[in-house]
Amino acid sequence: MERKVGTVIRKELPENFYNKKNGPELISEQLIKTLAEFHQVDYSDLGLDNLGKPSGFVERQVAGWKKRWDNAKHQDLDSVEEIYNWLIKNIPNTNQFSIIHNDYKLDNVMFDHGDPGKIIAVFDWDMCTLGDPLCDLGSLLSYWCTPSDSVLFQQASTMPVDERFYSRNRLVEEYATISGYDISNIRFYHVLGLYRLIGIAAQIYIRFLRGQTKD
Repeated sequence: MERKVGTVIRKELPENFYNKKNGPELISEQLIKTLAEFHQVDYSDLGLDNLGKPSGFVERQVAGWKKRWDNAKHQDLDSVEEIYNWLIKNIPNTNQFSIIHNDYKLDNVMFDHGDPGKIIAVFDWDMCTLGDPLCDLGSLLSYWCTPSDSVLFQQASTMPVDERFYSRNRLVEEYATISGYDISNIRFYHVLGLYRLIGIAAQIYIRFLRGQTKD
């Protein structure tokens, strides 16, 4: 393990990047390029065949987040059940497998302090496994926020809302170009990413209701 010193981007764009005209564009470019290139790594060459079970990964993700929602919800919401039913009916039949980070997002990478076009570290590898690479992309899209999103989504966002960042569509297009993966079912993976966020929010809120956290 090695200590890294650089810039991590959260709710506000750091001053050292904000004043760079193409800063958000370079950040977007490097973020999606790093993900696409990471998914090209041959895990067999690295001796990581036992890192996870890629077959059936998506099905397990849908079932797992359904279970987490059921265990954490404090009220029944028909809309959440509808999302689950839609996911079950639309699970893609895929044989695209790779190492996946499983929580890839803007604040889980570190940029060179003076260069928004250079990622020097990726954090939080504790959920890394073998699975469908588009789950990483869908998760990234679910965290991504643009000025055209609802006010509520912007308020909850963990990244800066700035029109200079790539749109979600451009992220997907760039990823497809670099990785060569079929992204025709990307809507499914985006919805799965959002469903995952619903489960995470429910888990946090139920702990708050039980007095297990003050935030």
